[in-house]
Amino acid sequence: MRFSINIPNFGDFADPRTVAKVAVAAEEAGWDGLFVWDHVVHRKHEGRPFGDPWMLLSAAALATSRIRLGTLVTPVARRRPQQLARQVATLDAVSGGRVTFGAGLGGPIEDEYASFGDTTDTRVLAERLDEGLELLRRYWSGEPVHHDGRHYRVRDVTLLPATVQRPRPPVWVAGFWPNRPPMRRAARWDGVVPLFTDARHGHVPPVDQVRDLVAYVRKQREDGPFDAPFDIVLGGATPGGDAAGTRAVIGPLAEAGATWWDERQIQTSEAIDRLAPVLRRIEQGPPHL
Repeated sequence: MRFSINIPNFGDFADPRTVAKVAVAAEEAGWDGLFVWDHVVHRKHEGRPFGDPWMLLSAAALATSRIRLGTLVTPVARRRPQQLARQVATLDAVSGGRVTFGAGLGGPIEDEYASFGDTTDTRVLAERLDEGLELLRRYWSGEPVHHDGRHYRVRDVTLLPATVQRPRPPVWVAGFWPNRPPMRRAARWDGVVPLFTDARHGHVPPVDQVRDLVAYVRKQREDGPFDAPFDIVLGGATPGGDAAGTRAVIGPLAEAGATWWDERQIQTSEAIDRLAPVLRRIEQGPPHL
């Protein structure tokens, strides 16, 4: 199992210099990754400052040499795929091939889409997510792209340079379990970042639900032409100063099939966008199973 730190892209973390500081601390403490939220608004009436996730991650990339970097998650449906492809490819180049791309519908949908006059029809957003992911794959290849789809059209475009990682950066797809369609989508890529309807961001997911999810995704993989490694990315807040307590939380999840533990804060916490508690948890180091 590998271990990452998860931070929002607002509050203290809207400043790229702060995110670079977090990344350096995580790398020095032995963590394996740093993942940043990709929101435009969040609790939109609270007046928090926001940073662009790709600028934040670029600062992190320039300050580090080892840890994986990425978003958890980018709402592909509210992005232009060609612009997003260039942002990810540029970060992959700056980091020397350390990008993991997390994708999903994003939310809250009323905040992230309706606030800007976009559709809130989840069927349409899911179609744009699937079509956008396929376009990203093709753009990252450095090969010519001609596409005539339901939502996007491309006329013989080649985007260079291709990504450093070949054939492309790993793609993890998020979704709420037990909803099946997002899990089937994730099974077509490189990993799943499940959220749970009764274990929201920061809360440790129930082991029995994790087992069910892993079994379902593995069955989807068995039924398709997939043979590459596949990541199961779980997350929550653990008692960092209590090694035995942390092992008791994460150990059963690793046995159930999790390959990454993403250390988070409780989403409803008033300190979720504050640097000090995140640095304290980072300095305690990742769990040792």
